[in-house]
Amino acid sequence: MDNKEYDQTGPKMEEQIDLRVLFRVLFQKKLPVILITLLFAVGSVLYALNVKNEYRASAVLVPVSSGGNSGGLSRLAGQFGGLASLAGLSIGGSSGVSKSVTAIEVMQTWGFAERFISTYGLEVEVFAATDWKKSTRKLVIDPELYDLENEEWIRSKLDANLSDEPTSWELYAALSNRIFVSQDNKTGIVRIEAEHYSPDVAKKWVDLLVKEINSYMKLRDHEDAKKSIEYLKHQINRTTIAEMRSIFYELIEEQTKKLMLAEVSEEYVFKTISEAKVPEQRIRPKRALIAIMGTFFGFILACVFVLIRHYPSATRR
Repeated sequence: MDNKEYDQTGPKMEEQIDLRVLFRVLFQKKLPVILITLLFAVGSVLYALNVKNEYRASAVLVPVSSGGNSGGLSRLAGQFGGLASLAGLSIGGSSGVSKSVTAIEVMQTWGFAERFISTYGLEVEVFAATDWKKSTRKLVIDPELYDLENEEWIRSKLDANLSDEPTSWELYAALSNRIFVSQDNKTGIVRIEAEHYSPDVAKKWVDLLVKEINSYMKLRDHEDAKKSIEYLKHQINRTTIAEMRSIFYELIEEQTKKLMLAEVSEEYVFKTISEAKVPEQRIRPKRALIAIMGTFFGFILACVFVLIRHYPSATRR
């Protein structure tokens, strides 16, 4: 019984003794530990100071309700949903996906990003910007990618295997890392955010995104409604059945309402309840955190280095 108790407490005693020895070794070798830790501290501070500031602008939106028109569309969906689907028409209530959800998904597609960048000429801001000067509020452009004086891409001079201008995919990849769209499942509130070296550019991007997605969805529904009306008129001319003609006229009426709504509404899908402001505080880098983590990592590395040097035989096992 006594032997068992001795065996159980023995390893704990050895562990305590080993820890004391380790701390004694670290204290004796405190100079290299301090020097290595100080080296990492200085390095992490220099790194943190050289990381460029980035800013985030955001706008809060609410999906636009279709108002009184939704009642007529829902009624027709119940009565003539099958006929409308055969005709290739989209009637409110016949789809399980809301217009706002569709718009959010559209904003994250390659095609929309390509259209967005091209429409507003954002290629340089998206791909070639490396910093922002607060004094002049102007972007710093990478001279190896873009020649500001001649306003031309010169990337092939850096790498002959690359084209001068960035490809559509490269622009999409760069933009998608700086644009964020989310929706609260409970309230339906939508938040559009943009990050950039320049707070002015971040704010501009958010404003343009809100404008572009409303314009894109409005144009798409406008074209769909026009095609639907043309199709229904053609079907009216082909049938002599009074009931069918009545149905087609009602469908035309609802599509006409949809067409008029698309023509007059500026905030077609999203209504802004809190517009984007020019951010004054950076979101990154967290310089204090970088310095602390770098110093801590240096201290741990210094301790490991000293212990390995003190116990070389342990590394040979």
